Amino acid sequence: MATGRTHRPATRSRGIPEATVARLPLYLRALTALSERSVPTVSSEELAAAAGVNSAKLRKDFSYLGSYGTRGVGYDVEYLVYQISRELGLTQDWPVVIVGIGNLGAALAGYGGFASRGFRVAALIDADPAMAGKPVAGIPVQHSDDLEKIINEDGVSIGVIATPAGVAQQVCDRLVAAGVTSILNFAPTVLSVPDGVDVRKVDLSIELQILAFHEQRKAGEEAGNENAPETDETAAVAPPAPRGAGSGRKGPDGDLPAVMPA
Repeated sequence: MATGRTHRPATRSRGIPEATVARLPLYLRALTALSERSVPTVSSEELAAAAGVNSAKLRKDFSYLGSYGTRGVGYDVEYLVYQISRELGLTQDWPVVIVGIGNLGAALAGYGGFASRGFRVAALIDADPAMAGKPVAGIPVQHSDDLEKIINEDGVSIGVIATPAGVAQQVCDRLVAAGVTSILNFAPTVLSVPDGVDVRKVDLSIELQILAFHEQRKAGEEAGNENAPETDETAAVAPPAPRGAGSGRKGPDGDLPAVMPA
């Protein structure tokens, strides 16, 4: 079976936009669920709803793959699974190393979705000598001194960094120097990499902060609705504003007051 070091996905050479590439895994997840239920075909509207995008965007994305579906029938589910898997490079074996086997790294090592999606955890690596040889998810942890040797022997081109922030850049530099060209970074820091190396950052705390923002906004809107005065729905005309309350000039947010506060 081919390894990731000798084969790269064809998406860039075919000119598929990055935004479309980012949505392909969403389509593949939805299609895989349909395939598991033995659904033969799916309409663009149904698939778009399952993937969380609008149908026009989905049809545009699929046009880059050369797949247009059949009017009145829709898309062949199994063929789309194969087509998207091929574009994403998932029809071959991608060995992955995970560096940093703390709680997060151990959880990633035990994630069962890697194998079913074309990824093989080739090695678990940690700097703690006490971790060496300890099995995690059935894979013995290896010491970071052997990082370069492991990458070379297993033909690894994808590395996962799950270390503390303070050592993440050093780990990244070693991965890149050893030939890794794609990195998934879970460390809470921004990595600097040379051209030709792709980094995807996953920061769970940032995602939670964004959710907290939306929760706070929803709470504020609910409080505002509860405290809003009742309006007289029978009033046809609003009462005139007090004399001198406005100058009649318009600003970006409506009438400007006659006297601006100091």
